Amino acid sequence: MAGALAAVLALTLSGCGSPGDGGSAGGSTQAKTARADRVDRVEPLKGTPEPKLPVTVESADGKKVTVEDTSRIVPLSGSLSEIVFTLGLGKSVVARDITATFGQAEKLPVVTRAHDVSAESVLSLKPTVVLAESTTGPAEAVDQIRDAGIPLVVLDPAKGLDDVGPRIEAVAKALGVPKAGTALTSRTQQRLDKVRESVPHQGKKPRVAFLYLRGSASVHLLGGRDSGASSLLEAAGAVDAGKESGLKKDFTAITSEALAKAAPDAVLVMSKGLESVGGVEGLVKIPGVAETPAGMDRRVVSVEDGVLLNYGPRTDRVLASLVDQLYGDAE
Repeated sequence: MAGALAAVLALTLSGCGSPGDGGSAGGSTQAKTARADRVDRVEPLKGTPEPKLPVTVESADGKKVTVEDTSRIVPLSGSLSEIVFTLGLGKSVVARDITATFGQAEKLPVVTRAHDVSAESVLSLKPTVVLAESTTGPAEAVDQIRDAGIPLVVLDPAKGLDDVGPRIEAVAKALGVPKAGTALTSRTQQRLDKVRESVPHQGKKPRVAFLYLRGSASVHLLGGRDSGASSLLEAAGAVDAGKESGLKKDFTAITSEALAKAAPDAVLVMSKGLESVGGVEGLVKIPGVAETPAGMDRRVVSVEDGVLLNYGPRTDRVLASLVDQLYGDAE
């Protein structure tokens, strides 16, 4: 998930329920609930690549790391797990982060909760290489894993569509399968391009506000320029309403004034977040939401939490869902 959400997720992710169901949300002014898009499984490349090792790579924290064995891989984020499995190395993964929500990973032991790593849990699985993000913590746990002599490669979180290819290739390089990384990058880019070509050109672009919701923790936030959603929204032919209204931070507390200035035609939410506030009917009870064009039309686009901002091999499916929900009822 995008780095801008890491701190918030660490406090609130564990209190969420499962995604809720709903109808489809299109361009109609009728009250509708956006369906939650479940992307349950990853699609690995055909065949299992043979790692060419050892390899030495530069970690995002400035350290040079040599990887000699990839037989027991521990990715410490859902998005990294997604890339490893899609490269075809899923059989070598021995643990998962709580945000690895796709089907192939569900039976693996969990060694993190949100972004809090249990070094003891990781080390007990005798990993030969650990993949982390610069948002992974606590720092003491990361240091403990390294001090035990385990190669640990840190990668920067993806923030937009332009990061998809470089991130896939960085993971592939660290695991000794650069050709698989090139192939997966090419496949992913082709699929993204195909979805972009399907975006309707209807003149005025819909204004979409990204809302981060965790009702159990009373967290109601409006995404700004650095929320991580802008790249997706713009690729879907929409305007990021929070960014366009002048919000420069990643997130700001929802207020009636901020929503009125953003004036979204639709809102984008994570499915668990939507459920946590009681669905669409609960969403419009948040101050200011009902008065927006999106609130009046009940126009809500919902995408699964574990995939929305991953910017990885499944992002074409996220983008396709976004396009479908925004324009599905267009004449």
